[in-house]
Order: sequence, then structure tokens, then C-alpha cells
Amino acid sequence: MTWLIMTVFLINSCSVEMPKEKQSSYETMTVKKSDVEVPVKFSAKMKGQADVTIMPQVSGQLMKIYVTEGQQVRKGQTLFVIDSRNAQHELESARANLQAANANLQAAISQANSAKLEYESNKNLYDKKIVSNYMLESSLNTYKQAQATVSQAKASVSQAKAAVNYAKVNLGFCTISSPVSGVIGEITVHAGDQVTPMTQMTIVSGNRQMDAEFSVPESIIEEMASSGVTQSEAAKLIAQIPEVTFIMKNGTEYQHKGRVSSLTGVVNATTGTLACKASFPNPEGHLYSGIQGTVVLPYSVQNVMVIPQTAVVRLQDKSLVYKVQADSTATAVTVSTTDIGNGQDVIVTEGLNVGDRIVTVGANNVQEGQRVLFPTEPKKEK
Repeated sequence: MTWLIMTVFLINSCSVEMPKEKQSSYETMTVKKSDVEVPVKFSAKMKGQADVTIMPQVSGQLMKIYVTEGQQVRKGQTLFVIDSRNAQHELESARANLQAANANLQAAISQANSAKLEYESNKNLYDKKIVSNYMLESSLNTYKQAQATVSQAKASVSQAKAAVNYAKVNLGFCTISSPVSGVIGEITVHAGDQVTPMTQMTIVSGNRQMDAEFSVPESIIEEMASSGVTQSEAAKLIAQIPEVTFIMKNGTEYQHKGRVSSLTGVVNATTGTLACKASFPNPEGHLYSGIQGTVVLPYSVQNVMVIPQTAVVRLQDKSLVYKVQADSTATAVTVSTTDIGNGQDVIVTEGLNVGDRIVTVGANNVQEGQRVLFPTEPKKEK
């Protein structure tokens, strides 16, 4: 009992100072205006700059297919072969006709030379008054007819040569080669099929350079042209547009940057947009015609208020920011924002003014009227 009383006495007699709870300030920033680059995104579809639809020039039976879908081919490589027997027969027939036409020409030239000699002889004799004028006129008419026969024979030779060349071309058409280097698309025919000049056999996508086709709102183009370049000066306007990025459907960013290569001068009346193409190099062949993705265009926005996303509190359909008052308490204000697209910041379009101080970190934990700034204790000198 005596021990317990002594313990209580000691506790009461000792002055024990309990640690005070230390309150810390929230992180804040002062709102100001600055320039920022906003990535604007557009849905796009890739197309090879040299996509070529392969269709035969002659009709016939497809004998052999030398390529497969997705195969990389070079310019001039054989793709298909059509039955060439009819074309070969036509060429042989044309060559025979040419040979006959040449023989007729030689005969006509020989006759014309004989007629010429006879006319010259009769003219000599007529000058010496040995033959009559009738014989002279008769030999002259014969010579003129022989010359006309030579002209006709020459025309027949020209026609025969044209027929031979035409037959050679048709024979060449039986072997279908790739007009560009690229990738084979879907093959819609099979060996043994009858094909005509209306048959679409496949598409060769010239994929060394690819075009991403997309549409840009007229307002953005007008903003880009604010430096004085008009839409009619398309080359200068395109040169001002910065490099663009292509994002695959799976979210992967394509490794090579592209540049806007064409811009139509006519606004679509329905959508209010301009059709654009951005050219991307494709040395590794990772891009294919028909794939879809997103073109990201860096868009420079000047003199805007930019704040961190962490400063914005989402409450149903409202966006709130806690503004620090002169007495260090926080007041919620409703703001309108535009996402920059970098995952960190937003542009404030309404609700704040330059010079306002706002809570940036921990805004979700702040309550209306709560004090958010506390003075720091002066450091004690040792």
C-alpha cells in the first residue's frame, strides 16, 4: 500500500509534457498562364501509297499462281500466269501475215521498177519521134499504178507489223507481274478459273511509304493558319504542321514519325472537316493497308491556364478546385476544364483567374472551409 501511494505521488509531482499534434500545409500553386502543346487525336486508316489492284488484260484460264497472301514481292516479280496458247497462235499467225505482206511489197517494188524503166524508155523514143504519144501515156499510167500498188503493199506491211506487236503484247499479258514492290493482299482467284479483264485477282500494297487518311476540323486548320498562311497556300500550310504520331489499335505507338503530306482545300459540308493524309515511312513493313488506328497531331495552345489533374475533384457532373482564401481556408469553386492528353495536366477554361492559389495535392481530402495552410515553426538555434 505504501508503494502504491509513493508511485501516485511521484507521477503527480513530475511535470510530463505530452507531444503536440503537428499540422502540415497542403501543397498549393498559384495559377498562371502559359503555352502548352496539346496532342489532338484523329481516327485514321492506313493505305499504301502505291496500292495497285491486279486485273488481267486478257481473258483466259488461270494456269498458275506464284504468290501467297501476305507475301512480300518485288517490282517485276511474276504473280500469275494465264493460258498463253491462243495468244501464241495469234502471234504466229500475225508473223505469217507479216511475211506475206513483205513478199507482196517486194513483188510490187519489182513491178514498179520495171514500169519505171519502160516509161523512161518510151519517153526517150517519143522524144525521137519513134513511138506515139499513146504508148507514152500508156506506160506512164502503168508506172503510176505500180507506184500505187507499192504504197498499198507498204500499208499492208505496216498493218501486219502492228498485228505482230499487238499479238506480242497480248502474249506478254498472259504473264502478270507486280508493278510495284509491296505485299500481296487477299487472292480472290484459284488456278483453273476463267478470268477476264473485269476480274480482280488481288491487291499489291506498295508499303515502303504508307498514308494515314483522317479528317481534321476546319477550326484547327484555321488556327494553324493564324500566322497569315491561307488554306490556298497548301504547301506552306502543310510545312507548318509538326510531325505526327500513329497509335495502333492496341495502344502501341508506331516507332517512326510521319508528316502531313496532303490537305484538301474543300471543307466537307456535312462534317465540317478537311480530308488529310499523313505519310509514314515503313522500312520494317510493320504497317499494312487497311489497319486502323489514331493519328496524334501536336497542337500548340497559347496563353492558357494549366493545372495538375490532382487539383481537380470530380463530383458527379461537376469539376471542383479548392481555392485558398486569404485566411488560409479552402473554398470549392466549379471549373470547366479541357484534357491536355498527357495524363498529368488539364486546361482551365472557366472558374479560375490568374493569381488564384489552389490546392494541388490532397484536394480529395479537403473539406469546405478547412484550413489548408499552416505557418512553419522557426528553427531553433543550437
